[in-house]
Amino acid sequence: STLYVLPPGFVESSCRSRIFWMKLNKLLLQGKFFQLEIYDPYSGPVLLDEKLASRCGYVLSEDVWGNPIFRASVLGCHVANEADELFSLTVNIKVSSFSSMRAPVTYTYPMYCSYPSWASREIVCEENYMEVSVKTDVPAVSNDYTVAWMSALPETQNVAYQQWQLMFVSPSGRKRITVSDAVKLGYSFNNTLSRVYLRAPYHSNESDVSVVSGVNMNMVTSTSMYRQRWLLLLIDTTVSCPIDGISFTDTTVTWTVPSIIPTLVVQESTFLSKNIVMGVDDQVIVNPEEKNYLLEHNETHIRITIPIGAEEGKLKSSVSGGVYGVIYSIDLFLEHTWTDAGWQTTKYTVIKSITTPFMPQIPTIINNTVPEERLFNVEFGHFLPDVSLVAIAIGNVPFTPREAQYHGFKIYEIFFSNRTKGFILEVSFDDPYVLKEYVNRNETKYTLLVNYTLSVGPEMTLYYHSAEVECVIADIELPEAAGYCDEENLYLTLPTFGLHQYWNLYLGNKLLNRHVALTNGYLAATNSTHLILQIPLFAAGVIYEEVSFQKIKARFDIALRKVRTMETLQMFSISCSFNSSAFIICQPDGTVMVSAQMKTVPAIDMSKTKLRDSSCKPREYNEAHAFFKFHVTTCGTSVRFEGDHIIYENEISYEKEILPGQSIPTITRDPDYRLTVLCYYQAKETLVLGALVSDSATSPPFGSGTMVPTSNTAAYRRVRQVLNVVSRVSKDESFMEFYEPNKAIIKQSLEPVFLEVELKDESPNIELYLENCWITRSLDLNSTPRWNITVDGQVSNDQCTQ
Repeated sequence: STLYVLPPGFVESSCRSRIFWMKLNKLLLQGKFFQLEIYDPYSGPVLLDEKLASRCGYVLSEDVWGNPIFRASVLGCHVANEADELFSLTVNIKVSSFSSMRAPVTYTYPMYCSYPSWASREIVCEENYMEVSVKTDVPAVSNDYTVAWMSALPETQNVAYQQWQLMFVSPSGRKRITVSDAVKLGYSFNNTLSRVYLRAPYHSNESDVSVVSGVNMNMVTSTSMYRQRWLLLLIDTTVSCPIDGISFTDTTVTWTVPSIIPTLVVQESTFLSKNIVMGVDDQVIVNPEEKNYLLEHNETHIRITIPIGAEEGKLKSSVSGGVYGVIYSIDLFLEHTWTDAGWQTTKYTVIKSITTPFMPQIPTIINNTVPEERLFNVEFGHFLPDVSLVAIAIGNVPFTPREAQYHGFKIYEIFFSNRTKGFILEVSFDDPYVLKEYVNRNETKYTLLVNYTLSVGPEMTLYYHSAEVECVIADIELPEAAGYCDEENLYLTLPTFGLHQYWNLYLGNKLLNRHVALTNGYLAATNSTHLILQIPLFAAGVIYEEVSFQKIKARFDIALRKVRTMETLQMFSISCSFNSSAFIICQPDGTVMVSAQMKTVPAIDMSKTKLRDSSCKPREYNEAHAFFKFHVTTCGTSVRFEGDHIIYENEISYEKEILPGQSIPTITRDPDYRLTVLCYYQAKETLVLGALVSDSATSPPFGSGTMVPTSNTAAYRRVRQVLNVVSRVSKDESFMEFYEPNKAIIKQSLEPVFLEVELKDESPNIELYLENCWITRSLDLNSTPRWNITVDGQVSNDQCTQ
């Protein structure tokens, strides 16, 4: 391959505590593959792999930002050493667009390190190896007869002349091997001008794990042995490194390392800690407290506490089991320098990459909607910068961010001081994808259904989150009706806005639709803004407040009710007085009012007209009119059934004058006069009646309290005949579902009660009338106060009877 000039910013390097540090810029490696070669001054480039790395003192990993990191000990296999003070290492960086590394571009990068101030013993605990180096001018004779020394002494007589050998002591026993055999086991041993070093992998067969102050330590107990003429050199090359000691809370990471490691300190009484330094990556943190780091130590522990989210580390978004969360990573190192009687000065360096477990972070939805602006403003967060919005669904209709912007939604990011961000969504109340529901009297509940799809982390894992945001505002104006009358009709005019969408018009308990209007003889007309309803004076549904033989005071009421709940919001009413010379009015309660106009020649005396029962005379009269008022059960009224109707019939006639005492016919000028009166009623009909409360402070409002309907089958008795009359209470106005008999029913204030009384007999000669209906506070039907609804078949105007 050809050598090329390094692109600017591609490589950074430093020398920290006798370790080469090199970082590659991941941005310049996007879409590419790379390899590292270590340049050997004697044999040329050697490809770096995991086995070579741990044996030769190299580490290839990534920093928390994803940049490739290469570290090498100055005592590494291919490092050029000048007098144990100047060190150099050359690395070839091979970059290719192919995973097979075909046609690579090769960059050669030399590194230099100056390290003249060696301690008597230096230990490095790296990610993939443990290394100890010792000065060789340590006195050969020691008075410290440790287990390791005592175990090694019997073997010294077998040490080959002018050859290094290693003695390992482990729970399985002692093992003496040559340096070449140690290399085969993954160790690296060599000597420099003034030092001897041993590099060992973690968890080798010759190692042991022990617990020191609660921290698991991987330990290799070894003695290096060398004989030359009269000199026998025994060097303690024991090394011990922590393999855990990491703990987490929701907010911090804590790394604990023992202060004193017994296998490295022979005489603990002479131990003296000289200096403790912490760092991140390859930089020493001089004042940890300024970064909210906590570095503390005592006789047993050195403890470093890092707040999760500290700038020197990295928070990364992740998804686990459909839950969003974060993972925090930071690369720390610790240098502890101490002295003791056996080793003078020991410099102990530990390099540790720390990554927290997955920490769930449930996103929040904040409703910042300002109703006056009629605009949903929804904040969705908080997220790390490695999260992006890839899709959003409004009302279950999916949009890409671009499509959403084109539709009129506004989506943008908002950034916070803690280096997180959120997504702001703005949607108009009037958007067709916003759900709208009419609530209360004059309010609309707007509901925004949102489904977010996010791309999370460098893996671009999809994360889904749904939200429902509501806002209720009073933005509906209830319609106001206007009324007027002409000689024969009543008129109601009201706005058509919201009609059938929010509310409907009801005539009693019937929906006032086009069919009902036509059936009742109403004329309905609409323009762009209003509905005009024309109601003839004698049409169904008209209420007659006052009726005399030439004057009628009539009223027409319709109710404005909610479409969904049937709640009555307003009553619209028009009342007028009419002059009418001839009419017949059949009231729902069976009252009949007739104004008869007598156009006879010659004229008759209207005071002498009568009904079939001659005792039923006109209530009012003049020369041309007579006014009768009677009930269908009186005055000789007959009844017959035709289909679904009951027909009541009576007759107005003129009673001719006959001279008293004469039984023979008398010639008279009085004409015959007969006027048939007919009233049609539906066989089954629902009446809407009510009682008024005079004193709300002492009387319960109509509709509240306890009601016990009863069922009886012997309500009325005639000769050898029992009538089957059943009374029930319906749960609603449909009269389809009923409460159980003899069961207490609780009703709220102004809540209607639906009563049904049914005559089961089918005899055409039997009729059912609502005669007396009243309400009491207790189950005693004769108790007071008493509210009358009907008395003797007539609607009562009395408010209360005490």
